[in-house]
Amino acid sequence: MKLIMLDLDGTLVDTSQDITNALNYAGEPFALKKLTMKETISMIGEGVTRLIEKSCGEDKPELRERVIERFLDYYSAHLTAHSVVYPNVKETLEKLHAYRKVVISNKRENLSVQLLDTLDLMKYFDLVVGSDTTAEKKPSAVPLLHVLEKFHALPEEALMVGDSKFDIEAGKRAGVKTLAVAYGYGEKQHLLEADYLIDSFDVLPRILDMNSSKLI
Repeated sequence: MKLIMLDLDGTLVDTSQDITNALNYAGEPFALKKLTMKETISMIGEGVTRLIEKSCGEDKPELRERVIERFLDYYSAHLTAHSVVYPNVKETLEKLHAYRKVVISNKRENLSVQLLDTLDLMKYFDLVVGSDTTAEKKPSAVPLLHVLEKFHALPEEALMVGDSKFDIEAGKRAGVKTLAVAYGYGEKQHLLEADYLIDSFDVLPRILDMNSSKLI
């Protein structure tokens, strides 16, 4: 086992309040429904375009582009106003120095890097792959296969860690082991197909140690 691929929003960082604020700001001039954080969480996971489509309707392409522009302007300027690193994440990443670690997010690459850097997480990662880094995003296997190729790793040498069904589906399609975190945005019933399910990030090293013979 030498490569750990991790989702960002809902896995490493709780970004739900800042995304909710940006959505409500973006939709305000167009009289779009004001969203609660719970409603936003239910829509997070497929990237900005799908997020906006869900909030303003898929049958309004012209409106969608205007809302996306306002969303990105506001969100870029308030990226970490309320976002926080989940408990035990930094301490656990410190212990995983023996592994290559990559963030694979459906957030755009520049925003992912900015978020990680501002929250002092970037130093733990060898690479960041965003929704616009490869031709496809999760749940496609493409971003994971891109990472495997870049680090000359076999699928059986890698683990995908995430909080949503999109992370688990991408991992399965890429042929890597999958680990779901139950504290994130995804509903637990959608995570049951993962190879492992944990309630706290600090359990990750124990899973790696205890199951190393199975994962390699």
